[in-house]
Formats: sequence, C-alpha cells, structure tokens
Amino acid sequence: MAQSAVAPTPLSPPAVAPLPIRAILPWAAFVGVLMLVLLYFVGAEQGVFAVFAGEGVHEWVHDGRHLLGFPCH
Repeated sequence: MAQSAVAPTPLSPPAVAPLPIRAILPWAAFVGVLMLVLLYFVGAEQGVFAVFAGEGVHEWVHDGRHLLGFPCH
C-alpha cells in the first residue's frame, strides 16, 4: 500500500479580506444616481415633466412603465 508524503489538512474555506467602505462608496453612489435617472425616464418622462419633446422616450419605456405599475394612458 502506498503512503502519501503530504499530511492531509482539514478543509477550510480560504480567508477573504473584507472590502473597505471607501472602495464601495463611489460605486454605490454611481449606481444610485443611475437608478434615479432610469426611474425618472420610466416614471415621469411624459407630459409636463418631459425633458425631450415628442413621444420617443415614452414609447421606448412603455412596457416597463406598465410592468412597474406606472399609469400612462
């Protein structure tokens, strides 16, 4: 019978260093602003609050409006 030259070690997960808040904060702010812009276009880009003239943006986000519960007509 063959013997192993290396002693078996207990299986343990590798240590993972936590991410510092300073590394996450700029990305969290970017994603937050992006979500607010998307929410504006889906929820309010129509009528009086329209930034762009016409119905182009409304037609692009029309199904998303209904999916998220925003009335539009």
